[in-house]
Amino acid sequence: MKLALVIYSTDAETLWNGFRLGVFALKAGDEAKAFLLAKGVECESHATEPFNVQQMMQSFVDAGGEILACGTCLKLRNSNGTDLCPLSTMKDLYELIKDSDKVVSI
Repeated sequence: MKLALVIYSTDAETLWNGFRLGVFALKAGDEAKAFLLAKGVECESHATEPFNVQQMMQSFVDAGGEILACGTCLKLRNSNGTDLCPLSTMKDLYELIKDSDKVVSI
């Protein structure tokens, strides 16, 4: 199965659980990609113990997942993305949704 996670939340527990779902899917042998949209592009900075979002994001990538971040949303926040969350486009989001079997918005 190809799983797409469209992430727009800034709630640390929600973000942490979204990426945890992605890690679980990857370890089960599925493909998973995450697209950060709107406030979701800020997710690396939303960590409230015990929810270390950045660590869970890294676990997602280490397990074979890919994270993309909306370039327009990043630019509105004066950011160019990071190595963990590279700048991406609406076309990439469209292709991700089109090519996925399941889409979950978080």
